[in-house]
Amino acid sequence: MLTVKLDRYQIFCQVVESMSFSSAAKKLYMTQPAVSQAISNLEEELGLRLFARTPKGVSLTKDGRLLYEHVSAALNLIRAGENKRDEARCFLVGELKLGLGDPISRYYLLPYLEKFHREYPGIKLRIINRTTPELCEMIKSGDIDLGLVNLPVKEADFVVEECMTVHDVFVCGAEFHEKLKDRESLDVWQITDYPLILLENKSNSRQYVEKWFQSRGVPLVPEIELGSHELLLEFAKINLGLACVIREFSQDYLQNGILHEVPLKDPIPARSIGYCYLKSVPLSPASSAFVNTL
Repeated sequence: MLTVKLDRYQIFCQVVESMSFSSAAKKLYMTQPAVSQAISNLEEELGLRLFARTPKGVSLTKDGRLLYEHVSAALNLIRAGENKRDEARCFLVGELKLGLGDPISRYYLLPYLEKFHREYPGIKLRIINRTTPELCEMIKSGDIDLGLVNLPVKEADFVVEECMTVHDVFVCGAEFHEKLKDRESLDVWQITDYPLILLENKSNSRQYVEKWFQSRGVPLVPEIELGSHELLLEFAKINLGLACVIREFSQDYLQNGILHEVPLKDPIPARSIGYCYLKSVPLSPASSAFVNTL
């Protein structure tokens, strides 16, 4: 009966193999009353008497012997399947060519990379850091297997999966925070009254924010363009302007009061980060394992 819990079958088999409730209890790290109760529950659920109790121990009934033949075989198959799974994990080899967009590698991916490397030590990691448009070209050319990117990515030939929702916001250091303290929020056009610090214009994050401002008739003209999210935070920290960053990846600065978010009356819509790969190319075992980790 499928309704019977697997652990009761395991207890049943151990009692058979030990021919003693007390010996089975020791091997299972259980108390003898708990083992006896489990067997009683199993007999009640199956409507069968499985053991004949004697002063010297227990012996199987006819129904008990028949059940043991099938249950022990099933448990052995389960153990074999688990062993094969573990062997596959231990001996899965190959190379995973992974492309990462800044700042996904530092603020999102590191725990997953650590877990993946621990579970699949035989897989060699080749990791490349580029902007999202550059990573998309590398996927098309076969230079990388997977790209961890800033979405949206509009590529008809790609499988695209979202992993995390993020928010683009403007932040500032102490001096600009003091200047803005009397304003509850800024209109989108008021942002351009201040020096702006943005990512370089070929990045997906920059393009997404620029298009949203342009849809409201407001062009963004930065005074400073940088190549990494970390530099955006550091330049804002020393009061060089208002930096456009990802809120979820700036929490250390915001929670510690190093930087302050500049509220917008009309916030920039949320977007996502995720991974993508070519539809026409089946994922390698290494890539599939990584996707499962994510």
